[in-house]
Amino acid sequence: MKIVIAVHHFPPHRTAGAEMQAFRTAAELITRGHEVEVICVESINAEDEAILTWRDDLYQDIRVRRLSFNLAAAPDPDRWEYDNLWIGDHLATYLAERSPDLFHLFSGYLMTGRSIVVAKQLRIPTVVTLTDFWFLCRRFTLLRTDGTLSALPIDPKRCVRCLAEESRISNLFGRIAPTLMQKYWDTQQDKIRLLVDRINFCLQALNAADVIIALSGFIRDIHKEAGVLGDKIIFCRQGFPDFAGTSYGTLSTPDLWAKADLLHIGYLGQITYHKGVHTLIEAIAQMPQAKVIVNIYGDLERFPSYASKLKRMAQGDKRIRFAGLISPEQVSKALWEMDLLVVPSIWYENSPNSISEAFVHRVPVIASNLGGMAELVNHEDNGLLFTAGDPGSLANQLQRLLDEPLLLSQLQKGIEPVKTVASELDELEAIYAKLCKNPQRAESVFAA
Repeated sequence: MKIVIAVHHFPPHRTAGAEMQAFRTAAELITRGHEVEVICVESINAEDEAILTWRDDLYQDIRVRRLSFNLAAAPDPDRWEYDNLWIGDHLATYLAERSPDLFHLFSGYLMTGRSIVVAKQLRIPTVVTLTDFWFLCRRFTLLRTDGTLSALPIDPKRCVRCLAEESRISNLFGRIAPTLMQKYWDTQQDKIRLLVDRINFCLQALNAADVIIALSGFIRDIHKEAGVLGDKIIFCRQGFPDFAGTSYGTLSTPDLWAKADLLHIGYLGQITYHKGVHTLIEAIAQMPQAKVIVNIYGDLERFPSYASKLKRMAQGDKRIRFAGLISPEQVSKALWEMDLLVVPSIWYENSPNSISEAFVHRVPVIASNLGGMAELVNHEDNGLLFTAGDPGSLANQLQRLLDEPLLLSQLQKGIEPVKTVASELDELEAIYAKLCKNPQRAESVFAA
């Protein structure tokens, strides 16, 4: 089977959850004899202003086309954010040349809903994997700039204010006079109409796909409530490699805690506000006498102002270490050296890779009690939950592990086997085969 996988970014330069899942999927499909190519966006800040450029390369035996353009120079940057006609034109030619049996889009970010439109116009069976909330939220997290979470139904007027308050001056006025500023944003009809058009287009494009894969029950339910056709959504949790045979797997989690008399706490992921790393640092600050070591793994250069804030918060606390970005190959070693992983996100999350990777290594997890995190972490079974964004609540759960010597071992015993990549791909191949036997399962509203 010839398959084209599309995703906003792709390794080696970007290795977040969606990128790594797209990579694992492509690699495993190739080992099973399928012909796979990946198309992704390399840069949206290219020097060439009014054109889209590309280059082809090979990453770990995977053929990759990397697109670059300057989004700010687009004829209509606000529309291009969700309906990029440059990508549409390029993808139409690319797919016509490749003539794949199937097109699989991971998220919609950067590739935009136009990629689904083009694939359906070419009558190519299309699968979309939901890795975040991009189709519903321009910020893709449903997390507002004021730190509160959005709920359905989406209110375009509230979205206008949220996006405006990404600027410091609007954010300041919003905090000083929230009622007055909301009345002002309610009058911005052009901006409101843009966001109405965005959500209508994105939902229409998403519903044009033949199959929509939800990695968690939570993201499935949110999209169904928002208007995605329920009979198209399939729940299929992502799978992970089995690291049991690695050379790092010599110590079980409680052994580290018992031998060192220090609780080894880890964070693994993006260093950005919605991931809530500040909550972890604040919680540790509330435990000045606690015998802990905190290793924070993640890229400190992608969002430098936030990373600098975290370093200032942790200044003087030698228990907190910023370990920097590590390669996918180093993740296993980092996890084997932890007693527990903390996932303090303040957005809903979907099906965080870090949680499942921790469980593969039999590392218990303390996570925020939101969305996809609460779906994976069962309180007092395979981990602990705390109130999202509340450092005191997190500190209380961490203190329990210090005060109850057997708790960590009990949580480790509660970790069940994690779904493997092989199992996930068995399910995915079955979806592909069924779809390709009946490629006109649903007539696209965008059909040419």
